Amino acid sequence: MLAKIAQFLVDTVGSWGYLGIFLLMFLESTFFPFPSEVVMIPAGYLAYQGKLSLTLILIVGIAGSLAGALFNYYLALRFGRSFFLRYGRYLLIKPETLEKLERFFAHHGEISTFNGRLIPGIRQLISLPAGLAKMPLAKFSLYTTLGAGIWVLVLTLLGYFIGKERALIKHYLHEATLIALLTVALMTLFYIVRAKRRQALLEEDKI
Repeated sequence: MLAKIAQFLVDTVGSWGYLGIFLLMFLESTFFPFPSEVVMIPAGYLAYQGKLSLTLILIVGIAGSLAGALFNYYLALRFGRSFFLRYGRYLLIKPETLEKLERFFAHHGEISTFNGRLIPGIRQLISLPAGLAKMPLAKFSLYTTLGAGIWVLVLTLLGYFIGKERALIKHYLHEATLIALLTVALMTLFYIVRAKRRQALLEEDKI
């Protein structure tokens, strides 16, 4: 059964091509609970077979993720928090989920749009508190692209190198997720240290 499902996903991504990858990754970055694993891993396997370009897969996958994130960002920016409290249930966003996202964004700051892209349960919706907080668009796009880029790269390479060994994907996907999260932790630590250093320098200048 697992082999049939995997083959179906590979065939679907293959028949839709790059446009399909873009649309599915766009969908994955919005409210719809659609896992990116079922898109990028088969796409990576198709690159291994020579049916798709690995470079174009990465570009299109990241572009789709960014486009979906921007959709959420502008929706939050345009309609505000009250909209999601009133209609969020129709978008599969509970009030407690929104509060959780806002606390995460408030605690980690704007860098959360980067590291949030690699955390299950937060990845798809981290754009909402960024929009509600009116985060600068350029910075939001940069951090989102970097975070989405790491995740898309991990999944695509996973499909490229072990896509034909479908039984191994579940095992290595867990390890790949841990590696991605470790990368996020290190980059977040660097961001925090740099921010504190800048703050210290500003305080010294005031003195």
